[in-house]
Amino acid sequence: MSKLSFNQGTPQFIPLSTYRAYPPEEMEQRARAFYQELSRRKTIREFASTPVSREVIEQCLLAAGTAPSGANHQPWHFAVVSDPALKHKIRVEAEIEEREFYERRAPQEWKDALAPLGTDSNKPFLEDAPYLIAIFGQKSTLMDDGTAVKNYYVPESVSIATGFLIAALHHAGLATLTHTPSPMGFLNELLGRPDNEKPYILLVVGHPASDCMVPNIKKKPLEQIASFL
Repeated sequence: MSKLSFNQGTPQFIPLSTYRAYPPEEMEQRARAFYQELSRRKTIREFASTPVSREVIEQCLLAAGTAPSGANHQPWHFAVVSDPALKHKIRVEAEIEEREFYERRAPQEWKDALAPLGTDSNKPFLEDAPYLIAIFGQKSTLMDDGTAVKNYYVPESVSIATGFLIAALHHAGLATLTHTPSPMGFLNELLGRPDNEKPYILLVVGHPASDCMVPNIKKKPLEQIASFL
C-alpha cells in the first residue's frame, strides 16, 4: 500500500500563493495555445527504440502526481518498466489476453468499431518502446500509524492523473499509447504489486518510429462535446 501523511483533527490551511491571474486577452491566448499543443497529440502504435532520459519520465510523473484526488489520498501507483526482459514478459501475457479477446470475448460490433484503427492481438510496441508505465489504482492507503483507510473515487482520480501524465509526456516531446488488455491481473504478478492495487492502463511511451503511420481520424467539434446553459 502507499503511505501518506494526513493531518489529524482540525484541518490545516495555508494562504493560496501559487495561483496566477492573467489579463483576459492573455487567458484566451494561453487557452488557445494549449489546445493547439494538445491537438497535435496522436496515439501511435509504432515506436522507435530511441532511449528516453529517465529524468524526463520522472518529471512527467511528478506532474501526474499533482492531479486532484478524492480526499487527497492520491490512490495511484506508476510502475515504470524499461527492462527488456520484463517488457518481453509483459508482451507475452498481454498477447495471450488479446488473442482471447479477438478470438472469443469481443462481440462483432466491438471488432467492427476497432477495424478502422487496424488493431489486432499482435503488440510489438510493448517491446519496441523504451518505457511501459503500468498505472494502478489503490483501494486503500496506509496512514502514518500503520492503519489502512479506504480510498474513494479511485477510478476518477486515477483517470485524471493519467490525463495529466499523457499531456505532460506529449508536452515533453514523447508519444503514447493507452493499452488496456483485459484482464490485466498479470501485471500485479510481474511487477510485484499487491492485491490492494488494480491495474487500469498500460501506457506505452517513447518516440514515434521514423515510418510511423496513424489513422486519419478527427475529433468531435465543440458543439458535439459541450453545451453552454
